[in-house]
Amino acid sequence: MTRQRALLSIHIAAVLFGLTGIFGELIKASAAFITAGRAGFAVLALLAFMRWQGASARSGIDRRSAAILITAGVMLAIHWVTFFIAVKVSGVAIATLGFASFPAFITLCEWLILRERISRAEWVILLLVTTGLVLVTPSFDFGDQATIGLMWAIASGLSFALFTLINRRAASHLSAYQVACWENLVVMLITLPFGLSSVGSVSPLDWFWLALLGVFCTALSHYLLVSSLMVLKARSAGIVIALEPVYAIFFAAVLFAQYPSLRALLGGAIMIAAIVWSGLRQTRPSPSSA
Repeated sequence: MTRQRALLSIHIAAVLFGLTGIFGELIKASAAFITAGRAGFAVLALLAFMRWQGASARSGIDRRSAAILITAGVMLAIHWVTFFIAVKVSGVAIATLGFASFPAFITLCEWLILRERISRAEWVILLLVTTGLVLVTPSFDFGDQATIGLMWAIASGLSFALFTLINRRAASHLSAYQVACWENLVVMLITLPFGLSSVGSVSPLDWFWLALLGVFCTALSHYLLVSSLMVLKARSAGIVIALEPVYAIFFAAVLFAQYPSLRALLGGAIMIAAIVWSGLRQTRPSPSSA
């Protein structure tokens, strides 16, 4: 995959990610069931596609790559469950704005875990993201459901940052379809026991929304994300994924008349601007390479 195709893929993934919260609002089921269901439909779609291409899901899997895929799958399961809880508790806008903090968590994790150096500008960016989160916070009362939802969304952002970094360590000899398929299988196996109680109350329409969520916003978007991360740096991909709240807020406003406050919009604008600035700094060529 070329860099241009990787950038196009990550942009399409951002739009599909923006629709995820919409489906989470539409589907009347628990966060665990939605997570298990979307992962299950994703696995079926990915297996069907690999079979059509004549590819094997097990080819090239060794102990090291299996351990990485399982670890990434656990992080992905945590990310999805916490995100859908945030959507159910505080709405699409707050959930996606809280999740948008994940690029800042990527930088922090690269510093704390990978021991990579953080420049002064990156510390400023982290400060701006923190300021944005403070503005997005509906109140500082943990009895406020919207505030609790934002905390779940921030946890979703942290787990997604860890998932992104782990995926960059995924074995390069595996195809993006394989990586996405196995990680979604791990997600399904982890969350299905917690979501079984919701099966009886799920309507046919909910199953339809769940299928769309699994095939397009999970299988396709996951493949596009994983394949782009094989070319792009995690922070470069984070610039584009940071646009997810823009799409999500637009869709939520049109479909559900959910409008965030001006304070939350200001906070979100600061966060997104900081993340985009960070990505532009990372992708700008140095003078010595010109």
